[in-house]
Amino acid sequence: IGPITIQFYGIFISLGILFALLYAFYEAHRRGENLDHVVNMALVVIPLGLIGARLYHVIDYWSYYSQNLIEIIGGRGLGIYGAIIGGAIGVLLYCAWKKLSPLRWMDIIAPGLILAQAIGRWGNFFNQELYGYPTDLPWGIYIEPGNRIPGFETYTHFHPLFLYESLWNLLGFAILFFVNRKYGKKLLDGEVTIAYFMYYSVGRFILEGMKIDVWTIAGFPTARWISIITFIVCLGIIIYRRRKLRTIAQ
Repeated sequence: IGPITIQFYGIFISLGILFALLYAFYEAHRRGENLDHVVNMALVVIPLGLIGARLYHVIDYWSYYSQNLIEIIGGRGLGIYGAIIGGAIGVLLYCAWKKLSPLRWMDIIAPGLILAQAIGRWGNFFNQELYGYPTDLPWGIYIEPGNRIPGFETYTHFHPLFLYESLWNLLGFAILFFVNRKYGKKLLDGEVTIAYFMYYSVGRFILEGMKIDVWTIAGFPTARWISIITFIVCLGIIIYRRRKLRTIAQ
């Protein structure tokens, strides 16, 4: 538009944020919360989420950015785990400032977050990124020669990991929405968020094994380490809190 370039990646990230906000408004209203907190919290959570996402991506591809320092700021690429960590810090800071329950507000946000991820992943389609190993399956995505990972230049079609994750996240939103509405009153504060972490960790663990070039620790994909640890910790928290609740009831 004139001298301004608008990228599809940015459009889908923005759409994801918009739908996450709309869901947060809906859920906060349903729970009888002050809707002003949604707007004010977003002013803290969104910037910290984007900063975290960018930092995670830069660390993930440090071998490249260490040689191209100027691209650390202003380059493309975001990491969802970094976005989650940064956003969670934002929620904790805001809730501490306003003396709100962070677990309750994370539950308000979590379903909208996984919906935002489902939408935002389509930005990867236009960037021709987040694809897996070569495939001859009918839904394989064509990757332009300039966007192919070194060593795979002779292949043309690859697994569309962005699509797999988008569909997984969309299903996750439907599940969290249903559970929240059907069993919300039986859940402890924070359990919707814990369910989100456990669900996403399973999907990310599976999909990470289909990626070609990943950040590893001890020869194992870092995202898989994070997924395993997250799932175990979340499961432990649920078991501990439920047992403690039963003990108190007795």
